[in-house]
Amino acid sequence: MTEALLSARLATLGVPIPVQSAGMTAAAAPPPPEAAAALAARGHDISAHRGRTARAADLTGADLIVGMTREHVRHAVVLAPGAWPRTFTLKELVRRGQQIGPRMPGEPLSGWLDRAGHGRDHRDLLGRSAADDIADPYGGPAHEYELTADLLDQLTGDLADLCWGLIPYG
Repeated sequence: MTEALLSARLATLGVPIPVQSAGMTAAAAPPPPEAAAALAARGHDISAHRGRTARAADLTGADLIVGMTREHVRHAVVLAPGAWPRTFTLKELVRRGQQIGPRMPGEPLSGWLDRAGHGRDHRDLLGRSAADDIADPYGGPAHEYELTADLLDQLTGDLADLCWGLIPYG
């Protein structure tokens, strides 16, 4: 869901950046029907999407890595330890980004991420936290997918505005 929502937000801003999702398990399965329905109601067709497993090469080459939970961030950092400065949960990055303000024209994304990550500690990844984790609705009822889609829509919009909203693209 996040890939489709963030891709759409970036397209609206005219930002030509590819967004790819990958998970922690090997699954080439289609999205659950509840996820497809939740996004279809928002104008996004994810029926052709197939899950894939994150690989170290994917993470090493990514400018930004966003997980839904701290478990996802831990997994990414174990696969690619050098990815730590650019790996956040979506909630954490939006929260930190709102504290420091949007990326300014001419500021590299890596610089903004460094500012957003100032003071982070690897120990922050321990445990689970409602403050930073987004619950996975997988296997739950349709209304949980709707609630998650609402949250992801808000957060991806906030992230797009923070990272790319002030940056002119032509």
